[in-house]
Amino acid sequence: MRKLTAVEFLSVDGVMQGYGSPGEDTSGGFRHGGWAAHFAADDELMAANAEGLSATGAYLFGRRTYEKMAAFWPTGPSDVPFTSHLNNTPKYVASTTLREVTWQKTFLLEGDVPEAVTKLKHQEGGDIVILGSGMLVRTLMGHDLVDRFTLLVHPLLLGSGKRLFPDDQEMRRLRLIDSRTTRKGTVVLGYQPA
Repeated sequence: MRKLTAVEFLSVDGVMQGYGSPGEDTSGGFRHGGWAAHFAADDELMAANAEGLSATGAYLFGRRTYEKMAAFWPTGPSDVPFTSHLNNTPKYVASTTLREVTWQKTFLLEGDVPEAVTKLKHQEGGDIVILGSGMLVRTLMGHDLVDRFTLLVHPLLLGSGKRLFPDDQEMRRLRLIDSRTTRKGTVVLGYQPA
């Protein structure tokens, strides 16, 4: 069975909202959009992200993350290995509002999301990676469908914003399977549910 890995960029206080650009997600009055720009040019971080490409056979997105990714990566920088891999690898979108997708090799999941993801995990192919998509990750965690977390924790406190792990969730034990720190202070942590 394919493994499902959630790859998440977080502040030390667990915020994942508005990682990439100032206007990315201002809901709830969030004003720190683009908070990770300083860390994006980290060569060590880029190398860590590239390591998992060969094992990745599919990507999974929620609607918002898909729309943001689809607006940039089809014409993304050709000198970044991630661009080609992302464009040429099957992508699946969990959404109740999208009716069509335009990015090459992208498919809408139909019906109950946990059931659709369970079927996807039973198909042949490499591992499935979720990028961002916090609401989707929380839904899949509630059904024990996430096999691994790769958390890239950047050294800053935002004080507000959407967090990956909500306050009201039940206790879950994780087992650390990998850790490293970049020169810019980003800690890359790999966890599996214990």
